[in-house]
Amino acid sequence: MPVIRVWAEGLRRGFASATTDTGTAPATPLEGDALIGQPRKWRDWARSSTHVMTMTGKALTKAFYGRDAKRSYFTGCSTGGQQGLIESLYYPEDYDGILVGAPVINRTWGHAAVLWDYAAAHRTPGSLISDAKLKLLNKAAIATCWRQGHGLAGDRFVSDPMSCKFDPAVLQCNGAVSDNCLTGSEVATARAFYSGPTSHDSKASYFGWLPGSEMPDTFGWSFLQTPINSEPPFGALFKRVFGADWDWKSFDFDRDMPKVQTLLDPIVNDATRGSLEAFVARVGKLIIYHGLADTLVAPEQSVAFYERQAGQIARGRKLENNARLFLAPGMMHCGGGTGPDAFNATLGIPPRPPVDDAQHDIFSALIAWTDRGEAPDRIIATKFSSEDSGEISMQRPICPYPQKAVYRGTGSTRSANSFVCTRSTKP
Repeated sequence: MPVIRVWAEGLRRGFASATTDTGTAPATPLEGDALIGQPRKWRDWARSSTHVMTMTGKALTKAFYGRDAKRSYFTGCSTGGQQGLIESLYYPEDYDGILVGAPVINRTWGHAAVLWDYAAAHRTPGSLISDAKLKLLNKAAIATCWRQGHGLAGDRFVSDPMSCKFDPAVLQCNGAVSDNCLTGSEVATARAFYSGPTSHDSKASYFGWLPGSEMPDTFGWSFLQTPINSEPPFGALFKRVFGADWDWKSFDFDRDMPKVQTLLDPIVNDATRGSLEAFVARVGKLIIYHGLADTLVAPEQSVAFYERQAGQIARGRKLENNARLFLAPGMMHCGGGTGPDAFNATLGIPPRPPVDDAQHDIFSALIAWTDRGEAPDRIIATKFSSEDSGEISMQRPICPYPQKAVYRGTGSTRSANSFVCTRSTKP
């Protein structure tokens, strides 16, 4: 029997696309001026496009094979992750199993967070943090979290950054300015990155980035500070509200974000609403994963989504029976970073996991759960010495939330067998 598998990618540049085994849906640019004054196009893109593509793919599959597909699977990351969540929330009959990574859940505030960071880094001529100082900041954050018990000695990432408290002021220069300390302006920028957008009375409006995410890698903190065509990254979303001549320097979050929300929230933020109840009722399986060093899509919004959905499930049911969230320490947006990031063979971003089985490949784990009822209790994530070397430098389990990988106290910290998934702080 045929099986439909859909890969949806919305990585990095703000493009959404999806591919089935029967064809390719056209990419839809999120940036540029083409969608100004076109709310219907935004609605079609944000809600119905993946569903229509899915129905078309199923019809073509049936026409080719002469029968319906036995199973339908979806996988995507970033905007592709958003598409997967929309499918599970609003079209629960479309797919039997859905795998989403780093899903864009609240798009308006996600873009606002990038604008917030960019504005903080360009507030004064001395506010931008250099790559050398980002590396300094990253080392200090990892060391602080290790001392608090949220990391392991020798790791280049933080195991549990959501529990770590770190103030970049520990690096503030006491004397001469150098690459070995941060100026007051640089400390203020770092604090803004960690806090995320806040109101004039210092109340949090959205999520910030977590300790350990400060590296100047591709799409890291350097990207958030760097202009694209003389504008903040992803700033074109605000032109949908304020017109093509919108100037980021005049943006006031308290004054202007309500306008953005009024116009765009009902159109592009459907993943902040809706319920998995119908998807759970038909015994669908959903796996979400998110890198804890992600600086394009806030990891904590995936946690908030999962907890909100768990609270909405009917009495007597547990969300973990049908949906699980895996958080990957040290992984950036969909992949990359200093932590183990190879655990999804379908993503299309190297490196692939060393083995395509349910222990090492999260998509294979989804199939095993959907087809055979084998719920994933851990996924072994791999870190290679380099993308193409094939030499494994570390393996570490990622665990279904709220469990965490905890060192047993014996054995190599580079071996997954030295760790146990547990809800407690000790094995």
